[in-house]
Amino acid sequence: MTENRGILHTVPVALGKRSYDIVIGDGLLESLGAHVTPVIRQKRVTIITDENVAALHLEAARKALENAGIRVDDVILPAGEATKSYSQLGALLDTLLALGVERKDTLLALGGGVIGDITGFAAAVLRRGIDFIQVPTSLLAQVDSSVGGKTGINTSFGKNLIGAFYQPRRVIIDIKLLATLPRRELLAGYAEVVKYGLIDNPAFFSWLEENGTAVTDGDAHAQAYAVAESCKAKARIVAEDEFEAGKRALLNLGHTFGHALEAECGYDGTLLHGEGVAIGMMMALELSMRMGLANPADLARASGHLEAVGLKTKAAHIGRELDADKLLSHMAQDKKVDAGEIVFILGPIGGAATRKGIDLDLVRQVLHSSIKG
Repeated sequence: MTENRGILHTVPVALGKRSYDIVIGDGLLESLGAHVTPVIRQKRVTIITDENVAALHLEAARKALENAGIRVDDVILPAGEATKSYSQLGALLDTLLALGVERKDTLLALGGGVIGDITGFAAAVLRRGIDFIQVPTSLLAQVDSSVGGKTGINTSFGKNLIGAFYQPRRVIIDIKLLATLPRRELLAGYAEVVKYGLIDNPAFFSWLEENGTAVTDGDAHAQAYAVAESCKAKARIVAEDEFEAGKRALLNLGHTFGHALEAECGYDGTLLHGEGVAIGMMMALELSMRMGLANPADLARASGHLEAVGLKTKAAHIGRELDADKLLSHMAQDKKVDAGEIVFILGPIGGAATRKGIDLDLVRQVLHSSIKG
């Protein structure tokens, strides 16, 4: 067994001493030990996962690590966005301390974005910082949350307001794991793939228009290409702006609107993160159109593509009573608020930019339009 077994793409994240590789391939879980061994300081790994992923992949991950001579513990958390909470973080940290996890040990996040975020935050604060590795199992986590070192938990005030920038030692992406995802989860992740095309890569968006159905229907080659292009885009932006002082904010296209929708839905599964992002991106495009920053063809083209693969594009599609003013109050708690002003990511397809000082009456009109459908 060699470390390169099954690798289709390697994407470096260039952050000086904190640099690491994203390895993307088919069947990497089976050779997990070979991909983990070069980046761990001692042969002890604690896998953090959730109940759903544990039933599918924990045994294989454990076996692969143990076959490489690595001592393995595991912690299984409840599935769902509600796990990103103070109570679950505290319980996780207590469990890790009870297991005797040391500073040279490594945590391994085996799961979607929720598991990656809470594991990374636990690694950042446990014993003032220990190593962790991301093994994302959802498309959303593979193309977005596992890369770039954003970790954290949610609060009643909004998503990801408590956390830390803390980079993993490696990201190991096994395309084969996507075959076990429910279609709704796969589609939610696909929204984040589309995001990279809308930000600054119109050629990639055009590729998605031609090949998006193959990605969402499970074509492994199309999925590997889409994941690799997404990771390259994110790695490039993170390398330029690790701590989101400027350009990295572009990665939040649609998120200000989407996070508000998620908060209003109470993180109860009514709206998945990627579904909120899809609707939020269309709100951002509509706001851009109303401000003369994009034309109606951009909105029609983007919404048409999302609808073609089966994603919701309006708040009315959520099937929940929503109020524009309540959504605006959530948006006022967004992490990107600057000097009391909400920062939006706006522009045409391939030309997104950060903007603030936006007329909130105009934002309210966009919210009303999306809510009414």
